[in-house]
Amino acid sequence: MLKNVAFILIVATFTSCDAATLQQIGSTLGTGILTDGEVGSGLKEALDIGISKGADELSQTDGFFKSPYKILLPPEARKISDRLQNVPGFKNFEATVLEKINRGAEDAAKKAKPIFISAIKQMTFKDALNILMGADDSATQYLKSTTNDKLYTEFNPVIIESLDKFEARTYWEKGVNAYNRIPLVQKANPDLDDYVTQSALNGLFSMVAKEELNIRNNLVARTSDLLRRVFARQDKK
Repeated sequence: MLKNVAFILIVATFTSCDAATLQQIGSTLGTGILTDGEVGSGLKEALDIGISKGADELSQTDGFFKSPYKILLPPEARKISDRLQNVPGFKNFEATVLEKINRGAEDAAKKAKPIFISAIKQMTFKDALNILMGADDSATQYLKSTTNDKLYTEFNPVIIESLDKFEARTYWEKGVNAYNRIPLVQKANPDLDDYVTQSALNGLFSMVAKEELNIRNNLVARTSDLLRRVFARQDKK
């Protein structure tokens, strides 16, 4: 008797819902089969969230400079700074360059979001289900492997503009040129653009991977019906 009452109540509840509500209930219950397109869209949405949160966080003051993603100087910079200790105007060379390049990266991160999102929208997942069911950073690694060159090309001018805003390149070049005038030293490369661009991209990819991990493991982070449906599939692996 109780079973019959329960069944009647369930039917009454479902029949009183509109189509949109029924679809939401069905999704929540895990009914319906995900298509490849839905899995791909869910992965893109997760990456969108990752880059949005990552760029917002890294673009804050000290987002790079006082974080695990701090951009350190190229290896040759430390030997340069050591030799410049007694050169007028360059006593604090390393500390000054460090702050300038990280401030430049923080400024560039503000403009990184649309560049990344454009690349994400253009992605085609050849095997979306394998990516979904793969490692916790599989979607991020796929994004990196398929778009890194394009992202570098578009992001490098942004980095240069931001470095120049803080006079990082000018200061670095002056220091390196002063170092290169010291007798018997091995000449150093004054080009800083490539190094900072690669380092900033690595920081952004790390932030995307961090959010992908959060969405994969934290139900609360799945803030849309699509994310809940898609990542519920990987919960079963």
